[in-house]
Amino acid sequence: MKIILIIQARMGSTRLPGKILRPLGSTVVLDYDVTRCRQIDHVQEVIVATSALEQDQAIVDWCREHGVTCFRGSEDDVLARYYECAKPYDPDYVIRVTSDCPFIDYHLGSKVVQTMLDNPADIVLLDGQLPRGLAIEMVSFQALEYMYVHGHENRHREHVTYYAYEFPEPFKAVHCQVPESMRHPELRITLDTPEDYELLQTIADHFQDKLVPSQEVVRYLLANPEVAAINAHIQQKPVV
Repeated sequence: MKIILIIQARMGSTRLPGKILRPLGSTVVLDYDVTRCRQIDHVQEVIVATSALEQDQAIVDWCREHGVTCFRGSEDDVLARYYECAKPYDPDYVIRVTSDCPFIDYHLGSKVVQTMLDNPADIVLLDGQLPRGLAIEMVSFQALEYMYVHGHENRHREHVTYYAYEFPEPFKAVHCQVPESMRHPELRITLDTPEDYELLQTIADHFQDKLVPSQEVVRYLLANPEVAAINAHIQQKPVV
């Protein structure tokens, strides 16, 4: 059973350009992503998938310097980027992570993987809402290929797995329960704005760069509402 994890990453961002290579703790945002993704059980390869744009050469350089596998593909057609990145590995399953989530929940990630291994399916659906920025998605490569062939709208090409949620009928789904302690969708632990960056810096400084479970991050924010309030007013951009 071959499982790979692909982190989509680019330097372009309308609200916070270059966000994924910004300093965080003693390193950078992307390093947090890669380090935490490597903690997920049964993942054989962690790959950063960026675009062919010149501005994303900085990501390629960072990956080369830190021994991280990197792939370059379309900037706008992220679904094609994922499919073309994954295909040479001939994987059974592909995990999707975005690079603006430096506190990704690797414990839940391992639970998602085990759920898929115990009950092979096309997609794992999470039962229960997490804080924004902690979730992963896992699909079979066959499902990814189906989405690549059949998803033609811009929202399908930009958001990779969106087709499977909009048209669930072709896909066999298995469910994974989000722990009650993690069901706090009011929290925002992702990076899209200066306010998000301030909150993430505060978290990183508090934990002093230690690899801590996401559950500890959630507990910290619940115990310190003044920190959680830093970016509580930020609205997520809608899918169009």
